[in-house]
Amino acid sequence: MALVTPLSAEHDLETKELAEFFNETLGFCPNSVLTMQRRPAISKAFINLNKAVMANEGKVTSALKRMIAWVSSNATGCRYCQAHAIRAAERYGAEKEQLDNIWDYRTHPAFSEAERAALDFSLAASQVPNAVNAEIKERLYQYWDEGEIVEMLGVISLFGYLNRWNDSMGTDIEEGAVESGNKYLGKHGYSVGKHDGSLY
Repeated sequence: MALVTPLSAEHDLETKELAEFFNETLGFCPNSVLTMQRRPAISKAFINLNKAVMANEGKVTSALKRMIAWVSSNATGCRYCQAHAIRAAERYGAEKEQLDNIWDYRTHPAFSEAERAALDFSLAASQVPNAVNAEIKERLYQYWDEGEIVEMLGVISLFGYLNRWNDSMGTDIEEGAVESGNKYLGKHGYSVGKHDGSLY
């Protein structure tokens, strides 16, 4: 059981309507959102921020944004968000070879230099202390414009919020997310950890 119990999807109809976004992204409304709606202003603000961050206005694809989210969540150790991010990357058309080898993005030929620069940025920005430096900036500017960099950092920052929310909450993970986590991350020892419903 999580720290706070998720409410029914029917609890707040405005949240429910906004949360239809996640049916495309994940195939279900996440328990994190169902918990946030205990204060509907939070759930609605979060969904609107999520939609804005994930909108594509440049060359950063939906699939790459979800891989950026995975790298960020992996750096912070949030198993809930790792599974969600890899599931969304698959649903948004990431290549199977990339999904199978995301742990090795720095060296695997399925990843371009532009993607590596973006994923290294995600890793550096997600560390404590923060590790973004002049070298990261130089590599980003070789492949991406400033608007695209803002989009990437929006994803990283959004998942910073989600990583803290879900790991502190011990959010119960959904079956579909478990399936995706096992499918693509299992060979590296993925487990749901504290998100199996037994934390509290």
